[in-house]
Amino acid sequence: MSTPNRHIIHLDLDTFFVSVERRINPKLIGKPVLVGGNGDRGVVASCSYEARMFGIRSAMPMKTALRLCSHAVVVRGDYEAYSKYSNLVTDVIRDRVPLFEKSSIDEFYVDMTGMERFFGCSLYSKELKEAIYNESGLPISYALASNKLVGKVATNEVKPNGQLEIPFGNERSYLAPLKVDRLPGVGDKTKILLINMGIHKIETLAQIPVPLMINLLGKHGIDLHRKANGIDESPVVPFHEAKSISTEHTFQQDTIDLKFLHAELVRMTEKIAFQLRQENKLTGCIAVKIRYSDFDTHLTQKTVAYTNQDHVILRIAKELFYKLNTRRLLIRLIGIKFTNLIPGNYQINLFQDTQEAIRLYQAIDSVKRKFGENKIGRGKGF
Repeated sequence: MSTPNRHIIHLDLDTFFVSVERRINPKLIGKPVLVGGNGDRGVVASCSYEARMFGIRSAMPMKTALRLCSHAVVVRGDYEAYSKYSNLVTDVIRDRVPLFEKSSIDEFYVDMTGMERFFGCSLYSKELKEAIYNESGLPISYALASNKLVGKVATNEVKPNGQLEIPFGNERSYLAPLKVDRLPGVGDKTKILLINMGIHKIETLAQIPVPLMINLLGKHGIDLHRKANGIDESPVVPFHEAKSISTEHTFQQDTIDLKFLHAELVRMTEKIAFQLRQENKLTGCIAVKIRYSDFDTHLTQKTVAYTNQDHVILRIAKELFYKLNTRRLLIRLIGIKFTNLIPGNYQINLFQDTQEAIRLYQAIDSVKRKFGENKIGRGKGF
């Protein structure tokens, strides 16, 4: 089981995009709100609890969502505002805790281990929740547990605006009555497989022998067995904003050929944007560097809403490149760099993404992982 002296707080901002929109426009409070693209092929990036009562879920086609709830209010969204509020909450947490992990734009883990001698962890968790709300105006739920897994599951169960403590030793008994799909890692396919076997509750899953779990799901079966028993030793990974991903290319021959330079920019951007997604990260700042043939070097950067999407990053990179390239001189080197990195998976673009675009990104990344990142890309990058 988990180590007795671990005290992990899991915090998750409730319907984050919707909550930010309501801070900006209080008239949305109490109404079914859909954040996302409102075109024929747009998708729902986030929805309020009032909308969920009609069966609406994130990533659902907007057309379907509006059929389920025709009076829902559609908001196109503002990623800059979401980044701003995410950073605000991050600062509140940073100022008040010894160690925390930012696992996504709206989700955090805080390690209070060892601090229980100085603070009552239960009381401190409540005070932290109150401080976040007082500073940001955003509702947030949390759970205090002995590990990250149980904390995350418990937080999801008490949303919205809830709080819960799972005492050490109660991990397995807390999880037991919950449905199997409440466990992180149980997707649709695994859920169907387990239900077809008559396994509906986590309690039943926890009792299945490990060899049988391996036969069913391979190595994933071992991981699932541990989760069902409330076992998770994964550490809280300290949050550092200063990390970066970059690449640059010095040309064999200095050039002023804009078509060639544009192709290089596309190739380099796709390369490190794919690396960003592979590492499950988002960037909040994009920088471009130019070195001319006389070794005069210029760099400019732009703070952006957190993203890891090629087409969004490439648009900014082009903008920065043309802003820098002001001299009538051959170029020796160009580079691109991503900073202000945070953990996060592919984010639905509220303005442009369609179901087809999302599937295209997933397919492209799948081909790159299987056959190599140079095997597929935009035509302009070749």
